[in-house]
Amino acid sequence: MNLAAATNENLAHTSNVLIYSSMAVYTLAFFAHIAEWVFGSRSKVGRTAAALTGAEDAGAPVKVQVAQQGGGTAVLDRPKIITRSAAGSRDVPDGPGAAGGTFKGDLYGRMAVSLTLLAFLVEAGGVVTRALSVQRAPWGNMYEFSITFSTVAVAAYLILLALKKNVRWMGLLLVTTVLLDLGIATTVLYTSSDQLVPALHSYWLWIHVSTAIICGAVFYIGAVTTLLYLFRDSYESKLASGGQPGSFAQSVLSRLPAASTLDKFSYRVNAAVFPLWTFTIIAGAIWAGDAWGRYWGWDPKEVWSFITWVAYACYLHARATAGWKGRKAAYLALIAFGCWLFNYYGVNIFVTGKHSYAGV
Repeated sequence: MNLAAATNENLAHTSNVLIYSSMAVYTLAFFAHIAEWVFGSRSKVGRTAAALTGAEDAGAPVKVQVAQQGGGTAVLDRPKIITRSAAGSRDVPDGPGAAGGTFKGDLYGRMAVSLTLLAFLVEAGGVVTRALSVQRAPWGNMYEFSITFSTVAVAAYLILLALKKNVRWMGLLLVTTVLLDLGIATTVLYTSSDQLVPALHSYWLWIHVSTAIICGAVFYIGAVTTLLYLFRDSYESKLASGGQPGSFAQSVLSRLPAASTLDKFSYRVNAAVFPLWTFTIIAGAIWAGDAWGRYWGWDPKEVWSFITWVAYACYLHARATAGWKGRKAAYLALIAFGCWLFNYYGVNIFVTGKHSYAGV
């Protein structure tokens, strides 16, 4: 074995160690997020959140007493955050967040974010060393695509936090799915470091696949938000009709942002990345023209990429139409993301086509 081959093998081993290490740190972040939700719900603020929300909805000013060092108390107005629902039928304040507005819950939440950041850095190191070991872009097969995809998804989440966006409630679901993604990647999809077939030796590998990864990560964030919107909307509808939500809804759903906030956020996320998905398909067609001498051949991957594009186009059109806001449009968004998932897992594993050369 020559020196270059030995170096590449060592880099590949280092990459594997870093990926497994990131999974361990993500697991710690998972438990910290669980603690954030649990201790937030056990707090006094968590127990009285529904009462405060009810007072705000009734239009009554909400006062909060704060203990002072001298033994007295100061009465402060609790800020009122109102957002309009997607259907325009009700005004509901955002929930206090995963931490429940308490010091202990916020402490565990900050720990969870810090651990998520550490795990992201470790995983990113694993992706980079994988690229160095194969001396190419680290997304030439499903294993490499998966580890890069989860890295980009976490990066998008951390960027939103850095921009002061209220998305910490997404952390638990994000870390859970990242652990599932990495678990599948390391056990089922793992492929040893190797070079690609000549057709893939092109600068379009960096452009086309990287944009596909970014789109998938952002579409994932939009899908998580849409799913939570459906739960929160049902919770708000039950309250509006005089019903009594269960203990799970009171503990978890009451602390999420309002349904209108979630609906607006998911729409903006999907709308922002849709042009990039359009570019991804165009870039793939140009690459196909260079590699295979034709721009479009109705290969299964090409077909499902186009189906995904149509599904998201229908969602955006429906969301912009007054009669299709809210739950109807949300169902379309989830169907569109389901098309993206099938395009990745289903087509790559169960369907044979020109995009099958890289193996699993």
